[in-house]
Amino acid sequence: MTATSPKFDLTTLPPFVDAGEGRLMMAMKFFELGRLSLGQAAELAGYTKRSFIDLLGHYGIPVADYPASELATETAW
Repeated sequence: MTATSPKFDLTTLPPFVDAGEGRLMMAMKFFELGRLSLGQAAELAGYTKRSFIDLLGHYGIPVADYPASELATETAW
């Protein structure tokens, strides 16, 4: 048995959400889930990488998601 979902595109957003905001939110979520790279997500959202990084910070989404133990290992001299 296969689950089906209604077709989604940016024209099916509620009237109070514009397409640009929808693309940004979708790009941030896919980046957060690891489905898109930083560059891919920035392009989808219509921003430069630098601007997209700033937006991620504004929304509390980490750009690099390292566990503390890995980070300590990677930065050890």
